[in-house]
Amino acid sequence: MSLYILYLGSDYGTSRHRADALRRLGHRVELIDPYKFLPQHPFLKKVIGKLNYEIGPSWMEPYARRYLMAVINRRRFDAIWSNQCELIGGNTVLLLKEHTNWLVTYANDDPFGTRDKRRFSLYQNSIRHYDLMAVVRKANVNEAYAYGARKVTLVPFSADEIAHAPLALTSKEKTRWSSDVVFIGTWMPERGPFLARLLELGVPLTLYGDRWYKERKWPILQKAWRGAGLVDDSYVKAIQAAKICLGLLSKSNRDLHTTRSAEIPYIGSVLCAERTVEHLAMYKEDEEAVFWNTPEECAQKCFALLVDEERRKRIAWAGRDRCIESGYLNEPVMETIINTLLQG
Repeated sequence: MSLYILYLGSDYGTSRHRADALRRLGHRVELIDPYKFLPQHPFLKKVIGKLNYEIGPSWMEPYARRYLMAVINRRRFDAIWSNQCELIGGNTVLLLKEHTNWLVTYANDDPFGTRDKRRFSLYQNSIRHYDLMAVVRKANVNEAYAYGARKVTLVPFSADEIAHAPLALTSKEKTRWSSDVVFIGTWMPERGPFLARLLELGVPLTLYGDRWYKERKWPILQKAWRGAGLVDDSYVKAIQAAKICLGLLSKSNRDLHTTRSAEIPYIGSVLCAERTVEHLAMYKEDEEAVFWNTPEECAQKCFALLVDEERRKRIAWAGRDRCIESGYLNEPVMETIINTLLQG
């Protein structure tokens, strides 16, 4: 069944990947980015973002609602999909409901956790109006019901079949992006000491990401830092050309696996991540991915892999096969959500 879907979410990154996956499944998808009505100047965006974290985005909802309703006008859709739009509260959702048969929302962040402070306060109050909420954290299921959700489905984080497909790298690109052990991600308080410890243990680490200057151990990490966060083809190339890729979690986001848990194996590199119940359920340890509990264990496993190219290849290939076979990809995940929505 092909649906006409209004997709509300950022027109970049994993939000855009999910909209594209819905299109590949045969749905007609119109994407509206509710954040486009905001000032696009980098400084103003930073100020608004800070305000949303500290006091919540309720003050912005009337403007977001006016923008959305003007764009939608009198049109009707089979389904309206909100990608955790924190600017859309209950009043706006009720208006959207007049334009659709089904309302579904997907939360890739942790809307009930502490990391993002008040950012999702408006979103929390809208959850009860959706016909279905999809979450990627087991803890969020009961929390969503506590906020009045009608139906909740748990799905895994997923890589994108197109955006994260391995690329044919030239010899120049292989040289440009090659690394022994790489981590690509934003600074978070628990990540700095862990990566600094790896460097102290002698791990040949390469680091990409934003806000790492905030880390107390920045003088140590600066030696490994190659630049800001990577997106699109650069992100894929850096992972594909690395011998080992670290998958770090966000503790305050209550992660037990992340998008990297699917993206790294699908792109074709070795996932080296924290040992959690979810990672152990996703991959066979030391056969399809490598796990650790401490920086010392992580370093030990990295050293062993760096001198064993054949084993690295076996783990990378097996991890990619497992990722595909188990459906840690956008198309099967999006299809599951749509099917669950239609089942009522």
